[in-house]
Amino acid sequence: MHPDDQTIFALSSGRPPGAIAVVRVSGPQAGSALRLLARKLPTPRMATRVLLRDAAEQPIDDAVMLWFPSPASATGEDVAEFHVHGGRAVLASLFAALSTIENVRPAEAGEFTRRAFENGKLDLTEAEGLDDLIHADTDRQRRQALRQLKGLLGDRARDWRAEIIKALALAEAGIDFADEGDVPAELMAPALAKAKALLTEIETVLAHGRTERLRDGLVVAIAGPPNVGKSTLMNLLARREVAIVSPHAGTTRDIIEAHLDLDGYPVMIIDTAGQRETDDPVEQEGVRRARARAAEADLMLWLSDDESGMIQQEEPAPIWWVRNKIDRERGERAKAGKLAEDRFAISASRSDGMADLVTALSVFARDFFGAGETGLITRERQRTLLEETATSLRRSIAATGVGEELVAEELRRAAFSLGRLLGRVDVEDVLDVIFRDFCIGK
Repeated sequence: MHPDDQTIFALSSGRPPGAIAVVRVSGPQAGSALRLLARKLPTPRMATRVLLRDAAEQPIDDAVMLWFPSPASATGEDVAEFHVHGGRAVLASLFAALSTIENVRPAEAGEFTRRAFENGKLDLTEAEGLDDLIHADTDRQRRQALRQLKGLLGDRARDWRAEIIKALALAEAGIDFADEGDVPAELMAPALAKAKALLTEIETVLAHGRTERLRDGLVVAIAGPPNVGKSTLMNLLARREVAIVSPHAGTTRDIIEAHLDLDGYPVMIIDTAGQRETDDPVEQEGVRRARARAAEADLMLWLSDDESGMIQQEEPAPIWWVRNKIDRERGERAKAGKLAEDRFAISASRSDGMADLVTALSVFARDFFGAGETGLITRERQRTLLEETATSLRRSIAATGVGEELVAEELRRAAFSLGRLLGRVDVEDVLDVIFRDFCIGK
């Protein structure tokens, strides 16, 4: 870790070249950076146009600068922003000039957000929401991440923790006044009432389905025998050429993935090797990987060109049978579309029946994610800590009449778990993991 008294800078906008680039500076030397490059300190939070110059008085760029003195800034420190033209040479010259200032260095990934977290500008759930917002691929992911960034879970968790601490104070007071006759009972009763009410709220949140899966997406595997059109179907769903299509069996040897946006739901489609018995060691490995990856999927599309090709083995995920190549059929068998709840008939070469299949996938995704967009939980870490909180509350309630000390200890554990959720206690082991996934400049 670098010392906190160092000032950091980074490009906070898109990769150059571009029309405009934003360079952010945060730390005690941010004001010095403005004075060095602009020869003045602008009015706080007011955009000011200036000709930036380096220490040798050589012009860098005609730019706009902003000044956010501490603590009224994104990071809680003094922050300066330079809005310059987004050419590589301009940025290189600006970075070189900033690097000449003592105790000023380039920022590491996520360092701006980590400083904001450490200075109390946002809690850990909000930092996770910001990371999810940066990496959101679909509109529903964006909306969920934005709600988290604005305190979707953090605000509730702070309220819960405050109530638990009140209950803990009552329980401990009951212990302290144990020799005062009826006083302990009078204090423990409201403490346990608070614990029961909080447990009900947290259990309701935990029962809201696996809402954190919206962040990762639904995994759909296309499997089946060789040469039944799996790669053609993959390309149709992805709406681009991601898999090689060939009339020769065994063309797909490795797993091919494509990310889709189905009505705002994130879906990963996987094209796997044709499953058959073979003496080719490379194809054998492809089949092994295909079976392993399909077993991890949330839904399997088993593609075949007749009923005899339908999968026989048990799979953990739901299986939809998709009969392909109906353009070669006649009469009733040439009918395209949804045949039953888990059966479809298509012609991947002509796109017949694809509308029904895509609609069904969208509905499956909606049901799979459930309340994913509006649920409070967006990461497995959050679910684990809320489950620990609920467990501690249950134990505190169960300890009633057994010992006031046990009640207080379990309430203390519940408050500690919520503190970890917010990142306010004992979270050093997870901070590096979370913030290293941020991009430079955030």
